[in-house]
Amino acid sequence: MYQRWGKLLFLHWPVAAELLQPLLAPGLRLDIFEGRAWVSVTPFTMWGIRPIFFPPLPVLSQSHELNVRTYVHVEGVPGVWFFSLDASNALAVLGARLSLGLPYFRARMRLQEHQADIHFTSTRMHPGAPAAHFEGTWSRGEPLPSPPPDTLDFFLVERYCLYTIRRGQLYRVRIFHRPWSLCRVERLSFTSSMLESQGLPAPSEDPLLHAQGESLRVGIWPPERL
Repeated sequence: MYQRWGKLLFLHWPVAAELLQPLLAPGLRLDIFEGRAWVSVTPFTMWGIRPIFFPPLPVLSQSHELNVRTYVHVEGVPGVWFFSLDASNALAVLGARLSLGLPYFRARMRLQEHQADIHFTSTRMHPGAPAAHFEGTWSRGEPLPSPPPDTLDFFLVERYCLYTIRRGQLYRVRIFHRPWSLCRVERLSFTSSMLESQGLPAPSEDPLLHAQGESLRVGIWPPERL
C-alpha cells in the first residue's frame, strides 16, 4: 500500500538491553549502537492511505498515529519492532491487526498547529488494552543535514523494514521512502505513559529528538515470511 507521513516527532531514549530482549518475538535480536539499546516514541499523522492500484478511500485514508518501537535485526537486516501502534482510525486499526498482526490500538487523538508549534494528544481507548497517554507540544527549527551512516542519528531513523508476528510466524515487511528530512526541535514539552504501558521504567533523562521536515511518500510491501 501507499501512505504519506507528516509532522512526525522522534523521541529516543536508551534502555537497558536486558529489559528489552525478553519483550521481543523469538528470532529477533536487539540492534545495539555502541553498547546501548534504544526505544522511541513517535507521534505523527498520515494521509493518502490506499492499496496499490486503488485510490484513497474517504473512511480509511487519514489517521493520526503514535508508535512505541525498538531496534532489532534478523540475520543482519536491521528493522524496527513495534511494542504498540496507537491510531485514531478504528477501521485502520482493525485492518492492520488482521492483515499484518501488528499491535494496533484504538486511541482518541488530536493534532493542532499554531504558527510554528505542533500540539499532539493521544489517549488509548482500546478495550482490554493497558492505559496509555501522550500529550506534547513541539516547534520545528532549522533543517538538519543528512546523518552519515555510522552515526546514532542514522541508526535511529533510517530503518526500512519492520518485523511482526502473525499466527506464530515471524515476517519482515519492507518499507520504501526517500531518506528522512529532519529538523531541530526548538521547544518541547510533553507528558507520556507510553513506555510505562509496556512495563518499561519511566525515562530518567531527556530524550534525543528529531522532528520531520518535509512529508514522506511511503510504499509498504507485502509481508515476507522468514
